[in-house]
Amino acid sequence: MRIFSFSLLFYCIFIFASCKKSDHVQPSSGTQPDTTSNQPTPFDINSITDTYADIADFQFYPKWTVYNVHDPSIKKLGDYYYCYSTDVAYGISVRPGIQIRRSKDLIQWQFVGWAFNGIPSLAANFISQHGGTPNQGIWAPYILKVNGEYRLYFALSSSTPRLSVIELAVSSSPEGPWQERGIVVTSLNDNTVQTNAIDPSVLVAPDGNQWLYYGSAWDGIYVLQLNPSTGLALNAGDKGKRIAQRGFTNGQVNGNIEAPEIFYNSQLKKYYLFISYDWFETKYNVRVGRSDRPDGPFYDYFGNDMNTEQDHLPMILAPYEFMNQSGWQGTGGCAVFQDDSGNAYMGHNARPGVNKYFMDLHIRKIFWTQDGWPVVSPERYAGVPQQTISANDLVGKWEWIIFNYRVVPGYQNEQVSPDFQYSQVVDMQPNGVFDNNPSNTWTYQSPWLKLKWASGLQAEVMVTMDRDWENHDTTIVFTGLDNQGYTVWGKKLK
Repeated sequence: MRIFSFSLLFYCIFIFASCKKSDHVQPSSGTQPDTTSNQPTPFDINSITDTYADIADFQFYPKWTVYNVHDPSIKKLGDYYYCYSTDVAYGISVRPGIQIRRSKDLIQWQFVGWAFNGIPSLAANFISQHGGTPNQGIWAPYILKVNGEYRLYFALSSSTPRLSVIELAVSSSPEGPWQERGIVVTSLNDNTVQTNAIDPSVLVAPDGNQWLYYGSAWDGIYVLQLNPSTGLALNAGDKGKRIAQRGFTNGQVNGNIEAPEIFYNSQLKKYYLFISYDWFETKYNVRVGRSDRPDGPFYDYFGNDMNTEQDHLPMILAPYEFMNQSGWQGTGGCAVFQDDSGNAYMGHNARPGVNKYFMDLHIRKIFWTQDGWPVVSPERYAGVPQQTISANDLVGKWEWIIFNYRVVPGYQNEQVSPDFQYSQVVDMQPNGVFDNNPSNTWTYQSPWLKLKWASGLQAEVMVTMDRDWENHDTTIVFTGLDNQGYTVWGKKLK
């Protein structure tokens, strides 16, 4: 059994739960749209800031566009992308109910309202009946549409370690009203071997079968088969099976494992399991495994089963810092989704280096390496038009980040540093070398750039155009993986 410390659970509750106690209430009759939340036209992308203390007070909630977002779930539903997220807020008590936002372009977001007027009764009653006190905040929702029905999964936890519930609510509209359908899976504070019943993600497989992925700490990540008709567990009381876990150092777990997100790539015919490692405020980073089956086994970059006691690669996102900005930490808890053309994106929470208590929504384009692994853009999505990029365009000064990872066993008390991955200035020269070292070479066949270092490190990265958020400009960027399973990012300087 993987024991999740009470101090960690209490800290999570303190961060996410409301400081104001309220009675359990029924689902609302719908969200509360506010017409004043529309952004001015034309929209100025430079109005998106890293921090937002000036609009943190609850009276300004219509302006919480990309702010106060944690554990997002995003889907294109009709004309809009909808984002559902954990009950969090910077510097104030949290209103419970699951925050809802929408956008037509993944850049300009509108705060729509809340899914519920408080804590749903089924989950709250389960926790109370088992001797716990329900949190006053709902965690990690997941949205999907099944045969015209919108299904909203969410987690409710408590002050009792591992006493948690994943529940399902349904609606005929992505904005509600939502009706509680039932409890999907639970976990108890007892001697059973089971993970914590939080952080749901759901897959509708090509054969019509449905699967729930969930878990945090204790016993890793689980998969549970659902009843396609109801969205509840196929077999009542079933907890599923473990499909991913972490490694240990000197008998201590290397850190948290949570926030599974499942994605099926229909072109590659592979199931991809995205998982977040480590403490959510600091070292949070994203790993990926893939499988030919929805229930696993899922394999890592080197072909290892993710259900073995070791840390797994690739790592495709981690705390980082480019020049002219304080960096981004807490980069995990991701959503993976598609647009109408089949392009994939990752949405995730991120906290600015200047203050880890601000929580921002980041959207990044996903690309697929030639050997079938997902990688994400080094910069947030901004709808930048693409253009032909030649080898001559790559010559010049760049910022590169060659990611690595330092194991810090433990949780919040041990993982106090985000371990930023810092950029370095690199000179790409026209003779196919970089940094004046003839053993450091680059070759380019659009859109793939191959890099080789004198140390033996190698990487193949995809080159595109994107916004340089740190310098408020447009530039050439690249993203990919090295032969050690870590992300390599670059952006050209002007």
